[in-house]
Amino acid sequence: MSWNVYLSGEIHTDWREQIIEGCKAKNLPISFTSAVTNHDASDAAGDVLGEESSGFWRDHKSAKVNAMRTKTQIEKCDLAIVRFGDKYKQWNAAFDAGFCAALGKPYITLHGADIVHPLKEVDAAAMAWAQTPQQVIEVLEYVVSAQ
Repeated sequence: MSWNVYLSGEIHTDWREQIIEGCKAKNLPISFTSAVTNHDASDAAGDVLGEESSGFWRDHKSAKVNAMRTKTQIEKCDLAIVRFGDKYKQWNAAFDAGFCAALGKPYITLHGADIVHPLKEVDAAAMAWAQTPQQVIEVLEYVVSAQ
């Protein structure tokens, strides 16, 4: 079986690449999908629909255009990795985790111990909490290779 893993959340570090490369090195049968990770491109996703005078409406349109991709990829994934970084509040990642929970999609949270308390509900619905990309790789190896 080939697994489809959705990578959600923080876009300012190379955690996605670490997980993808680590799984490739182990020859795991996993394909990865993700939201748009170019911040400027994501913010401009709705610009093709016309210029807005208000930042709120520009963000609103872009969020909806981005949601078409995110919603579809989460619905099609076998499991998701949801990364919460320490620099920004990733409200979108929390939303993705909630969407996974509502759909019954298993997900793994990836974040430091310093934000366990604010993420207690998100972590409570997760199948695992990892603190490093290497831990995620090891969990994925077990999940997709267990016999």
